[in-house]
Amino acid sequence: MKRTTFVRLALIGAIAQLQPAVAAVSADEAAQLKTTLTPLGGERAGNKDGSIPAWSGGGAKVAGTKVGDVPVSVFPGEKPTLQITAANLAQYADKLSEGTQALIRKYPDSFRVNVYPTHRTAVAPQHVYEATARNATACRTVEGGLSVEGCFGGVPFPIPKAGIEVIWNYILRIEPESVEFGSKNIVGTANGARTLATRTDNFFQHPYYYKEGSAKGWSGEYFIQRFNTTAPPFKAGESLVLRDSINAKAPRQAWQYLVGQRRVRRAPTVAYDTPDFVSSGANYFDEVMGYMGHPDRFEWKLVGKREMYIPYSNNELVTAKEAEAYDKFHLNAAKLRWELHRVWEVEATVVSGKRHAVPKRRYYFDEDTWLLALVDGYDSEGKLWRTSMVPNFFVSAVPAVLAKPVTIHNLQAGTMSTVQGLFQDEAYRVVPRKNESFFTGDAAAADADC
Repeated sequence: MKRTTFVRLALIGAIAQLQPAVAAVSADEAAQLKTTLTPLGGERAGNKDGSIPAWSGGGAKVAGTKVGDVPVSVFPGEKPTLQITAANLAQYADKLSEGTQALIRKYPDSFRVNVYPTHRTAVAPQHVYEATARNATACRTVEGGLSVEGCFGGVPFPIPKAGIEVIWNYILRIEPESVEFGSKNIVGTANGARTLATRTDNFFQHPYYYKEGSAKGWSGEYFIQRFNTTAPPFKAGESLVLRDSINAKAPRQAWQYLVGQRRVRRAPTVAYDTPDFVSSGANYFDEVMGYMGHPDRFEWKLVGKREMYIPYSNNELVTAKEAEAYDKFHLNAAKLRWELHRVWEVEATVVSGKRHAVPKRRYYFDEDTWLLALVDGYDSEGKLWRTSMVPNFFVSAVPAVLAKPVTIHNLQAGTMSTVQGLFQDEAYRVVPRKNESFFTGDAAAADADC
């Protein structure tokens, strides 16, 4: 029996590797990126009633100071045009995710959706537009969709035909070459108390967006990360290094430095549904930034495109003082900006023969930026269990709309966690690249011992 199973699995693996690489679109279809579609793949036209305007080049009007490179205010002076509460929820439910509706029902006295005028803020450097145009016909999924080839420096699949392509658009989303920022990981309890799980100094680089790189010369590493824990005192000095790759056979390498042991150890479990020890286990590692992982444990179904109210242009929220960013049980609704946008909906279900603590999820991606906005997670009985919000923010130094902090609600337990919260006393900055030797376990250990 074991031998039969082994042979079957080997054959499946061989067949997957023999599958031809498939280009996303033809040259004629890719030409739409210069006509009816934006350079990143969104529809240029607005919607029928004008509540979603046409894309006219992107960018945002900013005012006031900056926290690091993040403007505090975008579209200053604007007021909500609509407020969705428990009282009028039914009227707008068709444009809200199930998780957003659940938060309104669970916290009817405090959680509301403040809808602002929609702005087509999505923008990117010219070299990203050019790379996206090349990717449209050159980028291919391989390994049964679990890896890609022929892509570099832009959105890999600006005209997606399958759910897995949308996921790769997020995995390889637009990022600066290198950023540094401080962040806080906050845990909220069912009684409304908040505690600091960890505070970290973060160093991120994105080799997929190195300006001198190319699809032919790229190693496949798209994200390298190192962070150092500074608080609370008993965790200060700990470090974690991650190097993520498109390689389906070795998607992530991770090293952890523990002060008490004074040594570096490999951390192979820093992935998938392992509880995130950086946030005291309040969320899973693949919930960081909405989704951070390799797509091999799920089947990805492209449900389609729909209009939805999603968090958008939340510069004021991500630069707020920590105390002002929260209400008792959730993010401060008065600081959270929502807009009507077209989104791609992708449904993820666990692949037969594999396991995950959250067997089904629904992901909602903004069509203009390919950024995740909302995620709903369901338990083994199909009941809504978790919901995540990923409020994006505009950074003129790139320029681009970016996403980092995520707030995850465990609806059944009544708890929440914010991962990589920026807040006013932290500073997100676009910086020159470090030598990649900085992103190794040995380097983390050497710096800690100094």
